[in-house]
Amino acid sequence: MLRSDEELVTSALTGEVSAFVVLTERHRAGMRATAIAVLGYTDEAEDAVQDAVLTALQRLSDLREPAAAGAWLRQIVRNNCLMRLRQRQPVPVAEPESLLPPADDPRPDEVIERSHARDWVRHAVGLLSPALREVTLLRYFTEFRSYRQIAQLCGIPEETVGSRLRDGRRALTRTLQESSGDAHPEADLEADGHRRLARQHLAAMQGDEYERVIEDWYQPDLSVVALGGLAGDRSALRLMMDYTFSAGVGIRLRDATASGNVLVWETDFLNPASDPDHCPAGSAWLFRMSRGRVARLAVAYDTGVRSGS
Repeated sequence: MLRSDEELVTSALTGEVSAFVVLTERHRAGMRATAIAVLGYTDEAEDAVQDAVLTALQRLSDLREPAAAGAWLRQIVRNNCLMRLRQRQPVPVAEPESLLPPADDPRPDEVIERSHARDWVRHAVGLLSPALREVTLLRYFTEFRSYRQIAQLCGIPEETVGSRLRDGRRALTRTLQESSGDAHPEADLEADGHRRLARQHLAAMQGDEYERVIEDWYQPDLSVVALGGLAGDRSALRLMMDYTFSAGVGIRLRDATASGNVLVWETDFLNPASDPDHCPAGSAWLFRMSRGRVARLAVAYDTGVRSGS
């Protein structure tokens, strides 16, 4: 016997992610028809539907009338389409984020962290290709999420960031559907482990084990990229760290996230009172791992002012 929309919503909210997939697949035709009515027969119409599925996952608890889930899903699609139409208008801005309204809602990662589906989403991100995984992690799971910052860390043009994010959303939606029946309770343990490793690493770098960390954790042929340009190898990393630590600057972990062989650390610089402007407010470290060691390290800087840093 088929479950009603109301029953599917209730089950999805209690953690049955397969119920969410059934719900969105049930209404996919209507969602696609809504997108085509606004955007026409274009790739953007399918993108709008896929974005709506991810938005619905994040905001399912906001649905006040579960029996009206179909209308709610179609409205999300319509809103996405109208946003895309506004983005088509030429405006003198450097990044597309400027076209969006002020974001009063939590970031996608904050919603996911509070949802029953977070392990499911983390697992799905881990199944993306390395190139798509990098931009997806940065865009949706860190504060270094502008196209410019992602381009610097990944060493790609800003327009490529946009295309990879689009491809990543498509692949993520497919993967979520395919893996809906799986349980991944180990994801939280893995996330905690990555944060613990990052703190240990930074503590060792700022202590007496500086050389050991570089020798043990970084490949001999390490590539270091800073601000989007090749900076060098392990010697360049030593110079960067010497410049920081010799001035009495500390580094504090803000957060760490990882998926497969891609790690991202967000850190705050703790400048001494005698030289408060020695380093920017913070930085992001993007690691590409190979055989358990870092093969490529890219660094971007956060120049915003943060309290306590």
